[in-house]
Amino acid sequence: MLFDISKHARDQLQLRGIKESTVLEILNNPGQIIVQDDKTLYQSIITEFGKSYLIRIFVNHIKVPNLVITAYKTSKIEKYYEGDL
Repeated sequence: MLFDISKHARDQLQLRGIKESTVLEILNNPGQIIVQDDKTLYQSIITEFGKSYLIRIFVNHIKVPNLVITAYKTSKIEKYYEGDL
């Protein structure tokens, strides 16, 4: 599947210290995909410096190619990860 990354998303990735290569890896091999109306949420758990984080990537799946709207990293994995860990 093809993805484009919006300027806003690129700015947020830089601000939040998330590598674009990490986002592309998650988009191509997500831990979870959650569909919400006009958005699709791709998320995966990663480990950085011995600590686990959940990367959440919001994509407008109506656009062609799919458009990454924003992404963020959180340590509150249990709050956002659906199902068993």
